[in-house]
Amino acid sequence: MASVEMLMPKMGESIIEGTILTWLKKEGDSIEQDESVLEVATDKVDTEVPATHGGVLKKILAKEGDVIAVGAPIAIIETDQEDSSAPSTAAATSEEKPSPKEELVAAAPAHTESLISGGESAQLSADDRFYSPLVRSIAKEEGIGAAELSQIPGTGKDNRVTKQDMLDYLKNRGSKAPVSQPAAPAPSIAETPKVQVSISASDEIIEMDRMRKMIAQRMVDSKRISPHVTSFVEADMTHIVQWREKNKNAYKQKYGESITYTPFFIEAIAKAIRDFPMINISVDGDRIIKKKDINIGMAVALPSGNLIVPIIKNADQLNLVGISKKVNDLANRARTNKLTADDLSGGTYTVSNVGSFGNVMGTPIIPQPQVAIMAVGAIVKKPAVVETPTGDVIAIRHKMFLSHSYDHRVVDGSLGGMFVRRVADYLEAFDMNSTF
Repeated sequence: MASVEMLMPKMGESIIEGTILTWLKKEGDSIEQDESVLEVATDKVDTEVPATHGGVLKKILAKEGDVIAVGAPIAIIETDQEDSSAPSTAAATSEEKPSPKEELVAAAPAHTESLISGGESAQLSADDRFYSPLVRSIAKEEGIGAAELSQIPGTGKDNRVTKQDMLDYLKNRGSKAPVSQPAAPAPSIAETPKVQVSISASDEIIEMDRMRKMIAQRMVDSKRISPHVTSFVEADMTHIVQWREKNKNAYKQKYGESITYTPFFIEAIAKAIRDFPMINISVDGDRIIKKKDINIGMAVALPSGNLIVPIIKNADQLNLVGISKKVNDLANRARTNKLTADDLSGGTYTVSNVGSFGNVMGTPIIPQPQVAIMAVGAIVKKPAVVETPTGDVIAIRHKMFLSHSYDHRVVDGSLGGMFVRRVADYLEAFDMNSTF
């Protein structure tokens, strides 16, 4: 018998810690390799973590609510295999391992402050306590200043304030006398001005869930950061509509899943990004970061009404079938809450299909730190002038509006307009003789 440590896994390129939500197994339970053992929350997604080894869950090292650095031990698994290199007990390695706080500092890159929560520092005040991105996000959303936050009791390791501590505090916050705030607000927490709303006895009050609060904050931040401009182009989708109608049954029979219009949009956008690489950028202060990879996010509406954006990595390297499989997989896992943090990170451009709701066009908000996003409208039949060798004729065509919102700090109207026109050109030039 041997004992091995189960470590907090890396769950995204900028994720350096996670909050233990729920243990799905208890000490003494038998577990199989890759079986879900616990649920972990990050500032991007809640996800299940699978066991790294099969055996018996000998000891749980991290309690529910604890904030644990990536790479730190969270459990001891007793396996049937003999492994002389594996630690026999948690105590055997505790003397060699630094504290969780030291691990976090050592593992984080030098520019950690620019990676987590919009560049806010890990310490919010002079009380010498570490605050996780999740806690700081809740504090920001609820308008809790640094002085007030420093007085919230912490039940986590080293007196850390956990998510549950914040929720417990917020339940009773209204009944307590407000904590005196400094004359000037702490620069690391942005106080959001609130509009006075009248409430009548017949009104229903619905509390925002955590995801809706996060979406709201990010949308406000994006409009504040980026001056939005939107360009529109109408594309003729007739060839794609006819090809899909002709081949959708054969496609489903061959691959066991449907092909939607979204893969066609993503393929055209990826091609256009190769033609106009300055759309595939981010802004870092006075610097423009030109992205090498083309990672396209697609907005997915969840059953709860919230929106989530999983990412198709290296979309330009996939053919139509490959993109379609990625789209279906990510959409299905998004709707069943099975996305990982890595599925949501690294996006360089985003597409939103407002046409799926019957909308003909929209003006989408740019997901930071990207600089552009495209909305595709509903495909509708319209009479249109068609040029033929014998003259112009009026025919029924399948038309769709493309709406391209871009950051006018770095994308001018010429580039933004040419880009959306190029996407339409690729859609209209789709080869009716294409095979899959």
